Amino acid sequence: MRPLATHAGTRVIHEEHDRLWAVLQAMRHFVRATADGGKAPACKVFRAMLLYIVDYPEKLHHPKEEQLFALLQQRTGTVDEEIAQLSAQHVAGEAMVRELEHQLTRYELDREAGFAPFARAVEEYCAYSQAHMRLEEDIVLPAADRFLTAQDWLDVDGWFAANWDPLAGTAYKDGFDRLFSLIVNITPAPIGLASEA
Repeated sequence: MRPLATHAGTRVIHEEHDRLWAVLQAMRHFVRATADGGKAPACKVFRAMLLYIVDYPEKLHHPKEEQLFALLQQRTGTVDEEIAQLSAQHVAGEAMVRELEHQLTRYELDREAGFAPFARAVEEYCAYSQAHMRLEEDIVLPAADRFLTAQDWLDVDGWFAANWDPLAGTAYKDGFDRLFSLIVNITPAPIGLASEA
């Protein structure tokens, strides 16, 4: 169980991790259920999940984390190796998501031949994401709690509270909230709210 977040920015990171992980679990649930002989969902279900996975981290989550990492490195060198690993993982994660998109397209075109590679890509991305979030939450965020100043936290909390698209000047968060709600409502319990029908 993760410790209680002491700063608003840390709470937002935890919440965003929880939401992203819920979407990943939902995708993995559908893949595993299909592999076990269950009825495969419409590809638009996977597309909605993938849209969330592609856009949410890149537009809202990772840019703020990178700001936090840079600030933390100004205060201490004790987690430089872990921060370098996380930054590299952000780049590697983009490539993994592109592979996930590619495999989903192949699956859409040929469900029989395309399912196994798509399922493998989903499992690999879920494992990658879980390890990535664990490194952030177990190592880097506790270091931020130790080394960032009160003024630093005011800045960090402001970054994570904003969730605005700097180019368009519009809030992306509302759209992501609606997409997340849609995913939760089409995914069966205990991960989501839909019945197992």
